[in-house]
Amino acid sequence: MRAIEVSDVEAVSSASAWSGRILTTIEGEIIPRLMLAHRVGWGEPHLNCVEGTGVDDVDIDEFARLLVARDASVAFAYIDMARARGVGLEALLLELMAPAATRLWDFWNEDRCDFAEVTIGMSRLQHLLRELGPAFYSQSADCGDGRRILLASAPGERHSFGIFLTEAFFRRGGWDASVELDANTADLVGIVKREWFSMVGLSLSSARGIDDLAATIKAIRLESRNKSIAVIVGGQIFMEHPELVASVGADVGATDARSAVSQAERMLGLLTMRC
Repeated sequence: MRAIEVSDVEAVSSASAWSGRILTTIEGEIIPRLMLAHRVGWGEPHLNCVEGTGVDDVDIDEFARLLVARDASVAFAYIDMARARGVGLEALLLELMAPAATRLWDFWNEDRCDFAEVTIGMSRLQHLLRELGPAFYSQSADCGDGRRILLASAPGERHSFGIFLTEAFFRRGGWDASVELDANTADLVGIVKREWFSMVGLSLSSARGIDDLAATIKAIRLESRNKSIAVIVGGQIFMEHPELVASVGADVGATDARSAVSQAERMLGLLTMRC
């Protein structure tokens, strides 16, 4: 990502209608950030900082608003500020960017922005994730064979950012992760019939897709090349109603991308013990 320029400061000022709070950081953080730009870059993350420091609900709301501001550099500058003050990569991904994606859809449901603005905001989140990816993957571990997972949104599911975020965590964990978007049941069944996966991870946000997801999981288990394939589910609906994990036929549910990897590792261990 490019270094912040003076135009970024002007862009932040122009976004005051979206976020009054960020204006108070201009003198205290943005300007010092300009002077330190040559020393603190996207390729030099603060990986030793305590994860979770400095991110709260106000930050999430503020960042979501900036994602739909006219100038994309405002949102990028906000991330750059957070990193400069020591917020770790994992905290940025899980505690700022992931909740901001949900907040954008909340804005749309509340008629606080239109679908085009949500699309723009989500596109900027994807861009940020791509920019952060290399530094995040640099922590990757080599975990050996058997760690191959197919990640997909449930059929009909419109939210996809969580899938890409989960892919990043699996890749950092040494997994071979494949992503499928906008795939229906037949598409997913075709993939697991052709290719061997130890697990499938499916994401769903609302209850209206529960029946279709259950049918998809059943079909995957029947047709999978790996007859012992494990299924992990995640998304807002399973966070609110964990009892639905079993009802759709999944092995386990995950609350976020980090827990998805830990759950997958645990399931892989159990599958290995059965063999």
